Amino acid sequence: MKLVISLFFAAALVLCAKDGDAACVWRVTGANGHTLYLGGSMHALRSTDYPLPAAYNLAFNASSRLAFEQDPKQAAAAFKDIVREGQYAKGDSLKNHVDPRTYEYLRRFFALRGISEDKFSRLKLWYIDVLFELPPPQLSQLGVEQFLWHRAVANAKPVTGLESRQEHSAIFTGLSDRDSEAVLLIGFINAAHKDPKALDTMVAAWRRGDADALTRRIQENYRDFPSFYDRLVTARNRNWLPKIKGYLNSGGTYFVIAGAAHMGGPDGLVALLRASGYKVEQL
Repeated sequence: MKLVISLFFAAALVLCAKDGDAACVWRVTGANGHTLYLGGSMHALRSTDYPLPAAYNLAFNASSRLAFEQDPKQAAAAFKDIVREGQYAKGDSLKNHVDPRTYEYLRRFFALRGISEDKFSRLKLWYIDVLFELPPPQLSQLGVEQFLWHRAVANAKPVTGLESRQEHSAIFTGLSDRDSEAVLLIGFINAAHKDPKALDTMVAAWRRGDADALTRRIQENYRDFPSFYDRLVTARNRNWLPKIKGYLNSGGTYFVIAGAAHMGGPDGLVALLRASGYKVEQL
């Protein structure tokens, strides 16, 4: 399997050609002339979405280090944290933390799928939402982060994370019962109205470098719960900004990769860096 993945990545690089449109990649330059690259990621892609736009290859080759939302080397441990934190302790139950109507809805929802009550009754609501939102493994394995991380390993380029695994997990583990319930119910509502061509639309926007469209899509998903959108996107952008500025002053050239929705809009990383006086050019 590792050989197949390696051959796929190698083939994607060989096929990588100059795209006509701009990509979700930006060159950031400080007053001191130091440079950094920003790359907007799609966390899940299909094999037909490769090769990546040529700007990703350009930024990778020009960089000496890569920074992801979280350090890929800690991803497995971070997921174990989520699994552990996502379950109530023995003697406690989801019934004690949720509106009875929501619990009954979940009981019927899972029953229709052949899942008995004992299989979900100790799961926290935010964890159920995380499980629903996870893309199929065959898509997440082809996400931009995975592709670039494999390239970094193959080229012995160091990688790091914009946030610790605890900070990354806290997006969900820090939610109150009430907020967790709201996140899950919004997830159900969004799923009921999901466009079957949503992935095609998102990938098309990403390929043409339209990060604003991707940011608006996430905002729309949480229009009834804006504080969670802030928790998921804008608050993290603000938290990452000092670290990104530190990368710019480090003397090395970093390629910073985060979800493309973190790049667009007035509170996105591109706008925040421009407002801080940096020159930001889309490639």
